[in-house]
Amino acid sequence: MAHDIIFLILGIILIIAGGNYLTDGASAVARHFKVSNLVIGLTVVAFGSSTPDFVVCLTSTLSDKSQLALGDVVGANIFDILLVVGVVALINPIHISKDMLWKDLPMMVLASMALFFCGDDKLLDGTDDFISRTDGLMLLAFFIIFMAYTFEMARETRQPQPANGISTASAANNKASTKQPMKMWVAALCIAGGLAALVVGGNWIVDGASGIALKAGLSEGMVGLTIVAIGSSVPDLATSVVAAVKKQPGIALGNVVGACIFNVFFILGLCSTIKPLDTGTISLVDFSTLVGGSFLLWLFGQIIGKRVITRGEGAVLALCYVGYMTYLIISAIH
Repeated sequence: MAHDIIFLILGIILIIAGGNYLTDGASAVARHFKVSNLVIGLTVVAFGSSTPDFVVCLTSTLSDKSQLALGDVVGANIFDILLVVGVVALINPIHISKDMLWKDLPMMVLASMALFFCGDDKLLDGTDDFISRTDGLMLLAFFIIFMAYTFEMARETRQPQPANGISTASAANNKASTKQPMKMWVAALCIAGGLAALVVGGNWIVDGASGIALKAGLSEGMVGLTIVAIGSSVPDLATSVVAAVKKQPGIALGNVVGACIFNVFFILGLCSTIKPLDTGTISLVDFSTLVGGSFLLWLFGQIIGKRVITRGEGAVLALCYVGYMTYLIISAIH
């Protein structure tokens, strides 16, 4: 057991470090070839923040451990929506923009509901619970629509040019460009090293988590929902707390919403297209908690909080996560 725990911890450290180095190196290469910051933010940075979950899911899928893959995404999304947003709101209330309220949050609710419909076949039509290749292709189609919409929205919300013809964003970019850019050989080394760390770390996480599940008598789905999901999402919590302390909680909410959409539409879409995912012990309660948390977050911003997630609402979200974890622990004991 100790050997498996060490492998799991080292694997989590490797994929976090690998994701950071890969993102930094890829961003440097993109800037070298004069790719816009908009494209970098929507592609390289967005993918980099979800790299740990992507590596774990892909490695688990290829190793025929689909419950671990699905458990990681479901558990990570529940962690982000309930605990991360809850803690951020407790530190500083989160003000929500109109676009976030009426476009991004509903898209996150749609992603949660799509996963519920794809994963709970037994409830809906009495068949075995699988996320099939057809489901995966549908999720990927949603991802393409989401990315096209995101690019278009980002173009529409660009800051207008002031009278002197120099935009605030351009001035900030010019100021940032005065910093010494990363050399291409360093960027290449970061990308290669990041990819290597991701591959090794992903394998170690899957092996360690599987060993823990086997020796502790837990299902792979349970380990994915708890240990793996929390481990891969801790960086999101740390980043969001820092943003909240700096009185920028909206950034934390944007990262959470984007990551949840990306995890379902792209990661699970791609993995289930490669190989159908058996939901196993991931139950109606888990899918319902994800959907319920998504709806609750949206309703708090829309109706109760009037485009603000208050400290009281943050406490409710965090307590919901505590209640969900308590349920999982009691279920595991029995």
